[in-house]
Amino acid sequence: MALIDCPACNKKTSDKATECPHCGFKLGDATAEDIERKQKLQKFTKLQGIQNQSLIAMLIFVAGFGFMYWGGAQPGDLQHNLAILASICGFVWYLVNRVRVVMIKRFKS
Repeated sequence: MALIDCPACNKKTSDKATECPHCGFKLGDATAEDIERKQKLQKFTKLQGIQNQSLIAMLIFVAGFGFMYWGGAQPGDLQHNLAILASICGFVWYLVNRVRVVMIKRFKS
């Protein structure tokens, strides 16, 4: 008996099992097309999650930028410092997510 990776959840499963005990994917009845379709769905779902995070990061950046300039705060105030922090965090988070998207698209075929 050997352990294989489930094509649906990537957790270890017995090669003798007819379905994955973790996610219920039918291993015995799965064709190569079913496995490929499931893997593409996982990749799509992961990319969608990262893109949603990118949108949230961009909103945080814009909100911080808006509070910094249109919030009426003077440099050195707590509101101004928090706005700068939000802008920097949002921008860095956005860049990290863009790099993650590129890495997934480039290295996972």
